[in-house]
Amino acid sequence: MQVAREDTIVARATPRGASALSIVRLSGPNARAIATSVFEGQDLQTVPSHTAHVGFLAGADGVDVDQVVSSVFVAPGTATGEDIVEFTCHGGDVASDAALRLLVRAGARYAEPGEFTLRAFLNGKVDLAQAEAIGELIHARSQRASRVSMAHLRGVYSDELSAVRSGLMELIALVELELDFAEEDVEFADRARLEGLLDGAIERLSSLLASYRLGAALSKGVRVVIAGKPNAGKSTLMNALVGYDRVMVSDIPGTTRDEVDAQIEFEGVSFQFVDTAGLRETTDVLEAEGVRRSEAAFSTADLILYMHDLTDAVTDEVQFVQTLKKQFGDLNVLRIGNKVDAVSDVQNERYDSLISAATMDESQLRDLMQLIYANTAGDVVVSDEQQVVTSQRHRAHLESALEAASRASVQLRSGGSGDLLSADVRVIIEQIGSITGEVTNEDILGKIFSSFCIGK
Repeated sequence: MQVAREDTIVARATPRGASALSIVRLSGPNARAIATSVFEGQDLQTVPSHTAHVGFLAGADGVDVDQVVSSVFVAPGTATGEDIVEFTCHGGDVASDAALRLLVRAGARYAEPGEFTLRAFLNGKVDLAQAEAIGELIHARSQRASRVSMAHLRGVYSDELSAVRSGLMELIALVELELDFAEEDVEFADRARLEGLLDGAIERLSSLLASYRLGAALSKGVRVVIAGKPNAGKSTLMNALVGYDRVMVSDIPGTTRDEVDAQIEFEGVSFQFVDTAGLRETTDVLEAEGVRRSEAAFSTADLILYMHDLTDAVTDEVQFVQTLKKQFGDLNVLRIGNKVDAVSDVQNERYDSLISAATMDESQLRDLMQLIYANTAGDVVVSDEQQVVTSQRHRAHLESALEAASRASVQLRSGGSGDLLSADVRVIIEQIGSITGEVTNEDILGKIFSSFCIGK
């Protein structure tokens, strides 16, 4: 994304379609002048910041486009750090589209996706982690995901990283001070102090990294594919989990011939359950296509629940899991034994859970969901007060930081080179800076902000 910060951008800040109101937003050095040129009312270049004014939008031909409320925000005390004018138009697309055309003809440029937030970042209004949190908040799948994004947006996550960085800066200052006075044989800090600073950073960064599995589940949701032979109880389990008859249940093998999905929320994580066609060889064209689609669904699953009917003498779940992993790689599979109430002897070690899908009560369903949650969102307990890493980009930087921290720890404890220790600590600081945007490049910025909606 090429950013020309001397121009003024415009975009709709609300979704298209019928609504009570629609907002068109301008940001840039000429925002107030451009807005004034199409606004019949007060001179928006002279009004105080954070004020609202009623008037009409009109083109050069004097024809009114809409009656609007113009809200004026004067730099630098604005969301983007630039002058901002927002026109609140009547709802629907006609008025706001006409307003956009007027403003572009008057000198504004259509904004690119995420460009308003990018300007906020470039002008120091938010750091990069906070900017990414805005996008996450827009796409939050649950209240818990929203709370995590809000903590990032408020800067709590960035403050955590800043505290780690401060400790490392103290560490590197002490190490390099000793290097400067190496010939004097002066020790400016005892080893315990240096080790404490490094260990503290490692502990906090490790805690953040451990939260990523939960963060990814909160951010992206979890896709769970229910698989097994025909009549293994897949559809019955699906209906029990979602709480209503989402799938038709029948004793006739091959009833489900296509993917059927449904969403539920558990512990703040959005789970998409997918019921698939029973796996078997068949000459029925439609059923065979269903089986093919079932197998294709495995490659996109975060977890596969392989169900086996315990009344079926043929136990193939071990072979199934081995075949899956050979075909698709290291897939996450839970083996579920169904109809446990209909058998007297079960090899418990063959299964991760034993159930009777048709008669599961609320407690049993919750136990199964806890098992699914632990195998997808993670079994690390994360309190609401702890910060959760939701970005794969952040995860990669944290992993690199901890690799450097491990090398630094070896150097420090073995009495190794101060230069190497200093270099590794600088790598940790650089990786933290890449998360918050203190260290970045244009390609990374373009990738991050292009995923935002236009007008944000």
